[in-house]
Amino acid sequence: MKVVAFNGSPKKEGNTYHAIKLVADELENQGIEVEIVHVGNKAIRGCMACGACYKSKDEQCIMKDDEVNSYIQLMKEADGVILGSPVYFSAVAGTMKSFLDRAFYVSSANGNLLRHKVGASVVAVRRSGGVPAFNQLNNYLNYAEMMVPSSNYWNVIHGSKPGDALQDEEGMQIMRVLGKNMAYMMKLMYTKEAEELKPDQEKKVAMSFIR
Repeated sequence: MKVVAFNGSPKKEGNTYHAIKLVADELENQGIEVEIVHVGNKAIRGCMACGACYKSKDEQCIMKDDEVNSYIQLMKEADGVILGSPVYFSAVAGTMKSFLDRAFYVSSANGNLLRHKVGASVVAVRRSGGVPAFNQLNNYLNYAEMMVPSSNYWNVIHGSKPGDALQDEEGMQIMRVLGKNMAYMMKLMYTKEAEELKPDQEKKVAMSFIR
């Protein structure tokens, strides 16, 4: 089994990376491969709401001058996904949001590529705003019908300078527990018995509240 983790921080080895790495270490201890992809330092435009991905249904965003389409395929091929972001004004970092908006929209346009994969979110913050950003990341996982493991608290770790998060003992435990629970969920889900119990996918119903 393999997990792909996306680091939405512009800092390659800042506190978001350390949060992801703590989870990844526990997954690797359980024999699950983890690849960490650095997204936060890339130039990624936001979704243009053009709807081209719904017309082409080729698992690609029409904007092909960045790495988003390759990231979509990494998620499709993985068994689990980790989304990690620093907190900007109580929200997800802009580059990370641009990537997620496009990737999850393409997934939805192509029959929900990420349905029933195991997905987790982690957030690094200096002081406040971590929970709103954590909830924002979880919105993507929930919309895609992904299976979301829990920890023993919200998945937020604290630190200012890169590496400070490794002094947050409670935050480190949260990430370790998340990694253990994610590995446990993946092992339960990716069995023959679980596959036989998998519910049928319903066609999405979309309504407008304007009549």
